[in-house]
Amino acid sequence: MSLSMTGEKQALINMMRHTTLEVTPGGAAKVADFSSMVRPGCTVYVTFLPGSDFADTLTTVRRLKSEGYNPVPHFAARSIISAKALEENLAVLQGEIGITEGLLIGGGVDKPLGEFSASIEVLRTGLFEKYGFSKLGLAGHPEGCPDIPDADCALAIKEKNDYARNTDMSLYLATQFVFEAAPILAWEKKIREQANELPVYVGIPGLATIKSLLRHAQHCGVGPSMRMLTRSPINMLKLTLKDSFLGQYVNAPSSEPSQLLRDLITGIQADPDCLIRQCHLYPLGGLKKSAAWMYKIQDGEFEFAGKGLTTT
Repeated sequence: MSLSMTGEKQALINMMRHTTLEVTPGGAAKVADFSSMVRPGCTVYVTFLPGSDFADTLTTVRRLKSEGYNPVPHFAARSIISAKALEENLAVLQGEIGITEGLLIGGGVDKPLGEFSASIEVLRTGLFEKYGFSKLGLAGHPEGCPDIPDADCALAIKEKNDYARNTDMSLYLATQFVFEAAPILAWEKKIREQANELPVYVGIPGLATIKSLLRHAQHCGVGPSMRMLTRSPINMLKLTLKDSFLGQYVNAPSSEPSQLLRDLITGIQADPDCLIRQCHLYPLGGLKKSAAWMYKIQDGEFEFAGKGLTTT
C-alpha cells in the first residue's frame, strides 16, 4: 500500500528527525560559531582521517560538547597504535568529557600502524565497555569497500552481530553515502537474510559541489550509485560543468539527495522488516548548506516536485 502525499511527507520528516552530521577536526577549526549553522543538541560525528593525530579529535570533541552538541568520535582500527593508547583516549573521552558513544571503523590505511587490523579486534578488547560507552556505530559497506573483499565484509557483519549478542552496548551499522536507494535497500535485505539484526544508519550526500561528491565517492568505494550519475559521457560532461559559471545553462543530474530519500521511504514502506532507521548526512565540505537543507526537511518546509522535493 503506497503512502498518501501527507503520509509520505510525515515519513520523510520522521526519517530525517534524528539525522546526524559530521566534521573533520580541520574543518571544525575553521568554524567560528557552530550555533550559526547547527542547532544545539545535534549529534555531530568527528572524523578521523588517515595520518591524523587523535589529539585533534579530542580537541574538537571537547569543543563541541562544551557548545551543547553530542559529539561522536571516530576510531580507526588500523590507525590505533596500541590498546594502551586506545585506553588512554577512552579514559579522557569518558572521564573528562563525558562521551559515551563512538563510531568504530577499519580505517583507510593499507598497513596497520599498530596491533589492530580490523574493528572486531578492537571491539574484543572490551575497552569500550570498560569506559562506559553505551552506543557504538560500526561500518557497513552496501556497495563494497575498496580495500576489503566482499567475503570479508560479509564475515565482518556476522562477527559484529555475534558480538552484539554478548554486550550491553547498543550497536548499529553506519554506511558510506550512496546516491540512489536501490543498492542500500538490496544490501540491507541481503544481510538481514544472512541474520543481521543490527539497525542501519544510511549515509546520504550533502549539498557539496559535484567535484567534491565524485572525489569522496571514489575514495569511499561508492560504486553503482556513482555510476548512476556518470553512466554516460554526456552526463559526465554536464556534471563537470554544473558547478562552473556555465552551470546555469546545464541540465545536469542532481546530486541533491531528495529523490534518494523519497525512494528510501518507498522501499522501507514496502518492507516492514527493513532495519534502516535513520540517516547520516555527509556535508563533504558544505556544512552550512547541508545543515540548512536538513533542517528544512525536519521542519516540514518542503514540497514535492517531480521525483524529488524543493525546500520552501
